Amino acid sequence: MELPKYSVGIGDRFAHQGTAQLDAMLAAREQGVEIAPVWNKSHREHTIVGSTPADVRREADAAVASRGWTGPYFVDADHISLASVDSFLDASDFFTLDVADWIGRPAPEDDLAQFTGRHRSLVGRLEIPGVDEPVNVSEHTVLQAGRKYLLAVREAGRIFRHVAKAKGEGNFVTEVSMDETDRAQTPVDLLFILAAIADEGIPVQTIAPRFSGRFNKGIDYVGDSEQFAREFEQDLAVIRFAVERFGLPQNLKLSVHSGSDKFTLYPLMHRALKRADAGVHLKTAGTTWLEELIGLAMAGGEGLQIAKEVYRAAVGRYEELCGPYASVVDIDRSALPSPEAVDRWDEETLAAALRHDPKCARYDRNLRQLLHVAYKVAAEMGGRFTAALDRYAGIIGENVTENLYARHISPLFLEK
Repeated sequence: MELPKYSVGIGDRFAHQGTAQLDAMLAAREQGVEIAPVWNKSHREHTIVGSTPADVRREADAAVASRGWTGPYFVDADHISLASVDSFLDASDFFTLDVADWIGRPAPEDDLAQFTGRHRSLVGRLEIPGVDEPVNVSEHTVLQAGRKYLLAVREAGRIFRHVAKAKGEGNFVTEVSMDETDRAQTPVDLLFILAAIADEGIPVQTIAPRFSGRFNKGIDYVGDSEQFAREFEQDLAVIRFAVERFGLPQNLKLSVHSGSDKFTLYPLMHRALKRADAGVHLKTAGTTWLEELIGLAMAGGEGLQIAKEVYRAAVGRYEELCGPYASVVDIDRSALPSPEAVDRWDEETLAAALRHDPKCARYDRNLRQLLHVAYKVAAEMGGRFTAALDRYAGIIGENVTENLYARHISPLFLEK
């Protein structure tokens, strides 16, 4: 099973927007660009919402049947570990192996010595096509990379073999994720992570490193965009080098997690991908849930009331909701509007505050981030919330499709 050159992770908290999401892919196809949809949902999200991996499979299959989609599509067991993977085995054909928690745990010294020995040929002035300056690699460089990443890759190997035993090798796509950590990985780090992955025999098709800067949920990139562009281009070059040097899959590509709404970066990524003729996997999960809230607000009546109630509850449960996402939200709590103020807003005011349009004076990045992590509140509304999604499906679906196509797909994949 092979992941195409371009793919987008389209998480859907409440499994209502599969068709609207697929419509964005169809619009890209009309422009001559094929993008594989990957419906993804993590164990944490399933636990909060009360759904199962089988629900994601049903949503994906139903959307594909409804629109007559003929291209590849996938269902991702997102950010799974050995402890959580079993419930995903039947429904998923894409597995994101999250081993960030293992980064920095020391491997046995004998294993480190063997790792260093296997890759001693990389020591010296290493020239990587696409990287302007030769990379100076010492034995200490290799040893330090092993100390940081070898045990994490070993854990990825254990998860991969567990999945392969159940599904059979070649019957699923493997991604290795190391992004949910505090420190960014350099292109040299990536080189030795890929060396370790090859040693472990993992047929990785996408790799999700931790890039420099902040990839906060649902808002634009925070950091030095030019530095990111240099690192991104170097990572693309390292992947090409590693594929040939270590015998990794030819379609191996970068995966950008928390990649939704990184508007500053999309043109830079687009140019780099075109120059390198490379693919990419972009994860845009939570942005769909926010478009549902925007659609509810725009609908007025009960929809607007529900959106306001979600915000009021989110303010009151700030620590509970933001705690699990502390590394990927950056909210100025003192700048949040009061629930009483939001209660007085009309449809367009709330929708404009929540919609990610930096040119709009009403846009509120703090409110948007808080509501991004507040889907637990909506889940607790149960049938009242999902009934509203059904009742206002038209306006919500328009927002979902427009957001995914115009704000994400177009600037990253289509702009010249």
